[in-house]
Amino acid sequence: MPRFHRFALALAATTSLVAAGPAFAKSKAADPAPIADLVKAVDIPHEAFTLDNGLRVIVHEDRKAPVVAVSVWYRVGSKHEPKGKTGFAHLFEHLMFNGSENAPNDFFEPLQQVGATDFNGTTNVDRTNYFETVPTGALDLALFLESDRMGHLLGAVTQEKLDNQRGVVQNEKRQGDNNPYGLLRYEIFENLFPKGHPYHHSTIGSMADLNSASLDDVKKWFTDNYGPNNAVLVLAGDIDVATAKAKVQQWFGDIPRGTAVQAPAASVPTLPAPLAKEVKDLIPTPRVYRMWAIPGLNDAEAVPLQMATAVLGGLSSSRLDNAMVRTDPVAVSVGAFAQTFEDAGLLVVQADVKPGTDVDTVGKKLDAEIAKFLANGPTADELQRAAASYLGGTIAGLEAVGGFGGKAVALAEGALYSNDPAYYKVELDRMAKATPEQVAAVARKWMSRPAFSLTYTPGERTEGGENRGGAVTAGKLTEAVAPDRFWNPALGDIGPDTGIGAATSIADRSQFPAVADLTALDFPAIERATLKNGVEVVFARRTTVPTVNVAVSFDAGYAADPHSALGTQSLMLSLMDEGTTSLNSIAFAEAKERLGAQIDATANADETVFSLFALKPNLGASLSLLADYIRNPAFDAKELERVRAQQLNRLKAELNNPNAIAARLMAPMLYGADHPYGIPPSGLGDAKAVEAATRDQLAAFHSAWIRPDNARVFVVGDTTLAEVKKQLDATLGQWKAPKTAKPVKNFDVAIPAPKPRILFFDRPKSPQSIILAGKVLDAKGGDSLEVLRSANDIFGGNFLSRFNTNLRETKGWSYGVRSRISGETDRLSWVAVAPVQADRTGDSIKELQSDLKSFLADKGVTKEELERTVNGSVRELPGSFETSADVLAGLRNIVKFGRPDNYYETLPATYEAMTAAEIDAAARKALSTDDLVYVVVGDAAVVKPQLDGLGLPVETATPIN
Repeated sequence: MPRFHRFALALAATTSLVAAGPAFAKSKAADPAPIADLVKAVDIPHEAFTLDNGLRVIVHEDRKAPVVAVSVWYRVGSKHEPKGKTGFAHLFEHLMFNGSENAPNDFFEPLQQVGATDFNGTTNVDRTNYFETVPTGALDLALFLESDRMGHLLGAVTQEKLDNQRGVVQNEKRQGDNNPYGLLRYEIFENLFPKGHPYHHSTIGSMADLNSASLDDVKKWFTDNYGPNNAVLVLAGDIDVATAKAKVQQWFGDIPRGTAVQAPAASVPTLPAPLAKEVKDLIPTPRVYRMWAIPGLNDAEAVPLQMATAVLGGLSSSRLDNAMVRTDPVAVSVGAFAQTFEDAGLLVVQADVKPGTDVDTVGKKLDAEIAKFLANGPTADELQRAAASYLGGTIAGLEAVGGFGGKAVALAEGALYSNDPAYYKVELDRMAKATPEQVAAVARKWMSRPAFSLTYTPGERTEGGENRGGAVTAGKLTEAVAPDRFWNPALGDIGPDTGIGAATSIADRSQFPAVADLTALDFPAIERATLKNGVEVVFARRTTVPTVNVAVSFDAGYAADPHSALGTQSLMLSLMDEGTTSLNSIAFAEAKERLGAQIDATANADETVFSLFALKPNLGASLSLLADYIRNPAFDAKELERVRAQQLNRLKAELNNPNAIAARLMAPMLYGADHPYGIPPSGLGDAKAVEAATRDQLAAFHSAWIRPDNARVFVVGDTTLAEVKKQLDATLGQWKAPKTAKPVKNFDVAIPAPKPRILFFDRPKSPQSIILAGKVLDAKGGDSLEVLRSANDIFGGNFLSRFNTNLRETKGWSYGVRSRISGETDRLSWVAVAPVQADRTGDSIKELQSDLKSFLADKGVTKEELERTVNGSVRELPGSFETSADVLAGLRNIVKFGRPDNYYETLPATYEAMTAAEIDAAARKALSTDDLVYVVVGDAAVVKPQLDGLGLPVETATPIN
């Protein structure tokens, strides 16, 4: 689906329908709902007020779950940084989490105690935000914490905290730089925006500027930028405006107004002449870019530009996909998107060169297709599909109140950037009214200007990112620059494994506010039915928004891949995306887009899942399309060669990514190469097997594993079991099982005894090392694991864990570390993951061993850790099932692991009965430092001497390819 600037970055999971739901025009079953009806239905009712100190407050009432999203946005980002102070906005964001005068310890400690979810902070070029979703009874605590760091911070900022967070941010920068395409953001900002422009440098900053930050510097940054009159507070969820007024006045009313912040002057630059540059990186194939600076999000031409890029390269059926990937396959992937900030934006078009194709040829073809698009413009049908695809994604996120993209985000962004919390409606209206003539004219206006042509070619980098200002990860981009976050997003959620003077307080800040009565989880009732052909349907009704989520799950997964042909299933699923026996690749993509449906296939170790997100009025047609997709894949031999090239390219990319290299080495090391789980966990497999796979081989795999007697259907959404059963019977219920016996995965393969050692993979010039340490547990997914998972939470499973507190918050050697217990059906593994600065690789392994040894010996679970873990695990449950997608995942887990239907509602009693002694016993039984195996990916010149002194055998490794 296309990604539209804030549309995708915020609204795609932000907007909400009015409580009564929309009145869609009736249409024939096969006709998609009109765009105008969908747009009119998107509404976030809200009220606003402003305190005397200038704090603007926006309130949205949504009573579907007993939670409130709290989101505080400050109008200060990297564009406000003066010369020599790059990275300050983001560095200060980190300091805001390290305690305030009346809450001197880590900000996340009390939040985890009350079961907060979706909590983090981010900084981009224009703003800094902080957010958390808390149980309603804990709202006072969240407001206490947010107001304390807004008005009572400076007394808690110390040189020690500054030095620590400086190290964390520098490791965040190293982690980004270390990835393929990790230096791309520098190229974008430095070349599209001239020196002196507020967007010339990116948010992460340079090492030198970060090193130069003094305590006085950061304190001045606070007094200059963090006044209430420079902020917007949004409360969304289980709250009304009267309650909000009283609570916000109580907690924020005493904070004095701050310095008025002046926005720097920012224009939309045009390059004086075409600019071309070539850089080298550890990537699988050359990538060609064409880039332009474009207007900011408030400009009336921003939305037409986003529509244009969707048609050009954002849709599955885009012009570039059809011309360069399908019809004349000179590229393995293409993309186009427009990402807008407050004052300007970026328009990026890209193509990944098909191996064996001349780079210049691809560049000329890309330019020709852009020129053709600018000459002819989009069709009305293409704009309809772009709008429907976007709106499908928008309404998919209608239930979330907060987080990185909830309703609070849409309201805050509108208020902060456009002085209108409902600015999303302006954008949607522009989208609905966009015409082919308008979109073509706007695209010609901006894309006919001189372009920045950047070519990435495979090879060793000639420069690093130490003195440049940003980082970005690889992949088909839908945004050029993501905000820099307080917590490492690669490691998952933060929560459980799941001129301002000193204000004279009018609120009692001597202790944390009491947590009021909390509402227990009320998991939706689970209903079941059986289709005509015996397939079980597991159903839960959610009527908050007019959408339906469906998952058709097969007992297959990557563990079903033949070990002689690893990658078979991934290749099969990719080929299934290219059409059915009645719809070719383009027609299938267009059919999904017209319906605003999302249909795709994914796999994990145990399951192969075909998923559908459908708008309620389009459900019947969407289910028919899903059934056709599952039952009748074309397996077109011509398309096979194209998807084969794409998978080989993804496989090459994986072999250049340090995290993926480590994962590919660890799985067979733990389970043995013959075990179903002893394979590269991405499922991309082995290059030779992928090259050798035939159409008949893929069809045979489909026939063997994708069959009705091996399937379950899960449905959550705004329908009834009777209605959806009728629709499923007409589509999947007619499917007959073959007479052959179902295949079986062999989990009886012996798992090798652990042989403690370090497998080292040399990745020259890596500023960070990736450390994995792991073992196979004597446990399976269906076992009662709540006590052991709690032990892991305390040791390494979340932000406040001992391992992360040591390496990140105390030592500053990493952006974040974690340990995880896997989630397979059969034998589970425990793995610690630690991306660390290269010169601390050996020391980090020593710290892991020391932390784990002491945790398993005389420094077991403390009273405080037990209380935090139990409280957090219990209190986060209601917020963990806020959306239909959350409920769908819950249903699948209940069935996969054989849990009772009321499993989640019984969890509080399970957690509350836990004792420190039980958690210690579970950890000591399952874990040890003596049987861990290690994988390290890093620069041998820096890292190998450190490993040689650890007393473990060190073996040089190459990943399975």
